[in-house]
Amino acid sequence: MPTPHAGRVSGRRAPCLAVIDPASGEIFDETPDQQPDELDDVIDRARHAWTGWRADPAARTAGLNAAADAVEAAGDDLAPLLTREQGKPLAESYAEVARTAARLRYFAALAPRTRRIADGRPVHSEIRWQSLGPVAAIVPWNFPLQLASAKFAPALAAGNTVVLKPSPNTPLATRLLGAVLAKALPEDVLTVITGREPLGARLASHPGIRHVTFTGSVPTGRAVAAAAAGSLARVTLELGGNDAAVLLDDVDVERVADRLFWAAFRNCGQVCMAVKRVYAPARLHAAVVEALAHRAKTVVVGPGLVPGTRLGPVNNAPQLARIERFVQRALAAGARAAAGGHRLDGPGYFFAPTILTDVPPEDPVVTEEQFGPVLPVLPYRNLDEAVEAANGTGFGLGGSVWGTDPDRAAATADRLECGTVWINHHAELSLAQPFAGVKESGLGVAGGPWGLYGNLRPFVVHRPPEEEG
Repeated sequence: MPTPHAGRVSGRRAPCLAVIDPASGEIFDETPDQQPDELDDVIDRARHAWTGWRADPAARTAGLNAAADAVEAAGDDLAPLLTREQGKPLAESYAEVARTAARLRYFAALAPRTRRIADGRPVHSEIRWQSLGPVAAIVPWNFPLQLASAKFAPALAAGNTVVLKPSPNTPLATRLLGAVLAKALPEDVLTVITGREPLGARLASHPGIRHVTFTGSVPTGRAVAAAAAGSLARVTLELGGNDAAVLLDDVDVERVADRLFWAAFRNCGQVCMAVKRVYAPARLHAAVVEALAHRAKTVVVGPGLVPGTRLGPVNNAPQLARIERFVQRALAAGARAAAGGHRLDGPGYFFAPTILTDVPPEDPVVTEEQFGPVLPVLPYRNLDEAVEAANGTGFGLGGSVWGTDPDRAAATADRLECGTVWINHHAELSLAQPFAGVKESGLGVAGGPWGLYGNLRPFVVHRPPEEEG
């Protein structure tokens, strides 16, 4: 299926970037591999479009609502293409399209509030809010549309323009989304660019960009922050996670097993805020391993376009190799695979859903982010030990506590060092809530009104009191 060119390509025709179907491992389409020297023209156009876009809040609201309608209408084109390049089951791709439209509507309804400063002085002072200018949005391959909209919807609602760069592994659905949105938005308000590095690095460091918002790995996030520092652009970073699930000794294992399994394995484990390690009381450890292993052994794994598939492939060959290294290293260190532990035979980037037990606590499969269908389950002797282990990495994105006593679970949740904590569920977010990490998991806040204000700057206006006649 050919994809329209959503971004403006200046001058020559760009070389091509091949796109691989992870279910087959074969190239199935291509997209322009745009070059860094094309960015000057793209960003200049975004800056000129900003002048009109920021000046008309009513037009922004109407445009974002029209964009949401257009995304919904294009769902039957967007979702299959997303599954083809990303690998996730088709139902999950449709859900991602729906979330994209919902986020556009949510931010269309938000507006910054002017605030009067009451400080006892006779001067009348107000805090107003102004947009920043062109925003660079750099998006990974696990949720291409959903994470793109998490960046461009609040930026556009705030009156900024956006230059959006998807991962070179998943550019097609994003370019199609750009073409869909172009029908509802003024020209150059949102531009999609595609290409290999150093395109992203050049975008982050471009002097015409006033805010860089990035989702991806910790090392790349550091590089993005360093690149943006040259122009003193604002930076929002949503980086890696190694979320811990702490099971209390009163947990009903069978009751929570399904929720716990899918909190770890949705999107083939390729979720920044997925459960990536489980801490279970020693007396329940074997039961937890057995319950999760049963689900790992029986879940339907296959191409995302095949009806009945629940888990698709890993998105790309380098990530598949990385997951395999994690597992092989853990097994060599004494871990045991209660389920999986190997690639699946046949074409594509498939790895068997894996439950690991007897894992050394210091093994990288525990201390680092696997970002794949692998879950270590570790026993603990007392709750203090479990909380210390849960907090014992450089990550701090999310975490969860599971048990039947909600007050005890809540008290334990308060001790976890992370941006979001859930009780008896995991990785569920409302459009209205803030999303942020601590430690190496991020910088800045996305989501809800916080996401809107993160794309604005305060503008203070002082007026003298009216003179008496």
